[in-house]
Amino acid sequence: MSASVDATPRRVVVVSAGLGKPSSTRMLADRLSAAVVAGLGDLGVAAEVETVELRDLAHPVVDAMLTGFASGELARVVDAISRADAVVAVSPVFTASYSGLFKSFVDVLDPDALTGVPVLLGATGGTARHSLALDHAFRPLFAYLRADVATTAVFAATDDWATGQDGVRDDVRPLGERISRAGRELARTVAARAPREVNDPFGDAPSFESLLG
Repeated sequence: MSASVDATPRRVVVVSAGLGKPSSTRMLADRLSAAVVAGLGDLGVAAEVETVELRDLAHPVVDAMLTGFASGELARVVDAISRADAVVAVSPVFTASYSGLFKSFVDVLDPDALTGVPVLLGATGGTARHSLALDHAFRPLFAYLRADVATTAVFAATDDWATGQDGVRDDVRPLGERISRAGRELARTVAARAPREVNDPFGDAPSFESLLG
């Protein structure tokens, strides 16, 4: 018998900092978000997923860094992060760390936006030698932001996407297993909590209709 579905879906925001189209970073982000949704489904919890391509917000991010505030689509994305029940954050590794675009986007967020929020980290790079960036760069950043970072992070090197000469698909190889494990971990954390409540300082403000009435 299948589990009953939680009536209130959890909001999952996926942030992909890949620079190309298509990109292995977006590919990993999609696989991780699918694993989270599957994990939540197994626990009887519905999910709403929004995927954000930072490549499309590069200029607004720079503008926000210069002006001190986000506007337009970037402002909407920042608000979505502040309301998310979980975040999947994936960046390519450049010079032993996350990309500059990824860090600039994080700098635009409110310092408290990710406090206590379950976060699943992912990274991509040319070789497995870059995988240590997850522990030496990514985790400290999100620890500073007081996010609840999942124990399992996922790094995908270029070779991880190959099927191999034996024809075995990558989803039954170590990468696929790690993606599934990470997704289940984040799903358990999210399912154990009530949907995130966001305090709106203007929530009690009267509408123009009521004022005119």
